[in-house]
Amino acid sequence: MVYKAIQFHNKTPAMPHQPALLQSARLPKSVRSLLTGLTIAAALAAMLPGEASAQTAPRPAVEAAPQAVPGFWDPRRRPDRPDLSRLTVIRFLTETDYPPFNFTGPDGNPAGFNVDLARALCDEIKVTCTIQMRRFETLIDAITSNRGDAIIASMAVTPQLRARIDFTDPYYRAPARFVSRRDAVMPEVRPEYLEGKKIGAIAGTSHEAYLKAMFTDAEIKSYPNDEALRLALRRSEVDFIFGDAIALAFWINGTDSGECCAFSGGPFVESRYFGEGIGIAVRKGNDLLRQSLNWALFRLWEKGRYTDLWLRYFSISPF
Repeated sequence: MVYKAIQFHNKTPAMPHQPALLQSARLPKSVRSLLTGLTIAAALAAMLPGEASAQTAPRPAVEAAPQAVPGFWDPRRRPDRPDLSRLTVIRFLTETDYPPFNFTGPDGNPAGFNVDLARALCDEIKVTCTIQMRRFETLIDAITSNRGDAIIASMAVTPQLRARIDFTDPYYRAPARFVSRRDAVMPEVRPEYLEGKKIGAIAGTSHEAYLKAMFTDAEIKSYPNDEALRLALRRSEVDFIFGDAIALAFWINGTDSGECCAFSGGPFVESRYFGEGIGIAVRKGNDLLRQSLNWALFRLWEKGRYTDLWLRYFSISPF
């Protein structure tokens, strides 16, 4: 099975601690349309800072750090610069319809966070690049048959995929977070703080499994999908909901939430439940490209370019 990041409502199949957010399901059309609209608005804000930023300025947030930007690179572990002169071209493959990470822009060209990151990596390496969009389920076969060099499509790193392809270091994670109503936000969440509280999660997911293992004194309530889960919070049927932070960040900042809610506490990134992270895939044994991308990712983060890109797409950070 091929896994991808961010799951909104599928159940975990066989393994109780396999992250359900990594299942290869499609987003509902309504959600994809919402995320596309938010992404285009963010792009306009970046291009027209004096005008668009005033229209899209975020409302005052009650969470502690709404603009937190993830950093997955240790400055003490600077990657060695590989021989970049051996690279002549990088053929990136990405997905066709997974906003805000990959989608077709208004001009018909590939767009999204992953696409912009790929272009920034090419610029850092000083190499010619192409970006081709394909259906997600065809990406692995395309790269193993030499129809591309690297996959940048929010693909989760798993032991199953490591047997077929190699990955760079993670360039983001899909953390889990709690959301509460705005009048009940908690700056920090610990199991003892939620004793007796009602917490909602989607049935069968890694988020539900984590709550049952770690928040044993809370009342865990299961829901069949995101819509039911979020409606329960809006109606105050539960005190908190717990789920994929990236999906929740867009919901909080969108019209569907009715400005009801905000993040409580910080992110949860335990790999046993929420995966190893999201990496760029390359063909097995292509160490030159893998090391070059790792070096370029570190450089983008060190220069602040990764932070700028992240903030362009995530006005409320999932971290």
